[in-house]
Amino acid sequence: MPRYEYRPIRPSPEAQESFLAWIEQLEREFSAPDPERRSLSVRALLHELYLGRPYAAPGPQASWAERALVHSFDPRNASLEPEYYGDVDALKYAERKPLIWFWMMYDRSPLGLNHWLGFRVRALLAKLVFKHCGSNVKIFHGVEVSFGYNLTVEDNCTIHKYVLLDDRGELIVHEGSSISDYANVYTHAHDLNDGMMVSNHKTEIGPRARVTYHATVMSGVRIGEHGMVGSLGVASKDVEPFHVVAGIPAKPIKVKPIAPEEVKRRFEKP
Repeated sequence: MPRYEYRPIRPSPEAQESFLAWIEQLEREFSAPDPERRSLSVRALLHELYLGRPYAAPGPQASWAERALVHSFDPRNASLEPEYYGDVDALKYAERKPLIWFWMMYDRSPLGLNHWLGFRVRALLAKLVFKHCGSNVKIFHGVEVSFGYNLTVEDNCTIHKYVLLDDRGELIVHEGSSISDYANVYTHAHDLNDGMMVSNHKTEIGPRARVTYHATVMSGVRIGEHGMVGSLGVASKDVEPFHVVAGIPAKPIKVKPIAPEEVKRRFEKP
């Protein structure tokens, strides 16, 4: 089959100038890790992003709906699921929560589907939220994380739209890996009898692995180098390098043609 490279896409020079200047503003606003300062910055930025004017507290004539909207721009008034978890590091999460809230609200704004701008905004946020974010990382809209501070995404990775990266435990997406639309990657598991009992694990993807559309990687699983989880598959066990797994639970169905000969022979052995 033919191999297609991505086409270079750019906005108009005027738009590009505005986009890059705004990203520079975001970088200045978010540079200090102080949660209070970041919350005030996010409140002002979201007010402008959604209402098109500088922040002002709603006046006495404002409707209850408008008041609720404006108050919700402030991360201090928003509650996110990971805050409820008993294993959260409250100090680490407090630094990141305003940025996670901005990320979520940005993606739901009229700007959120602009890929050229969005890749750059999310790359900036990821470097401040994640434990580590490498270079040339492309993150599409709708991606959500748990804590952020347990997540490593190495160079040249792509995280497609509406992916869940659960980093209650440690999650490492190694170099050159791709996680496709609507996939879920977990690092925690619940006790069978008592759902409040939780164990966290280290989950690893790659390097150069693929988790394809709507697939799930369960807590503690390692997807090896060039491994692949097929669409809708549930990887509950480690995936060997160069192996393709599919199904629920996912089982090996083939090895990639680029696999070393020894890997091919082991797979074909009865």
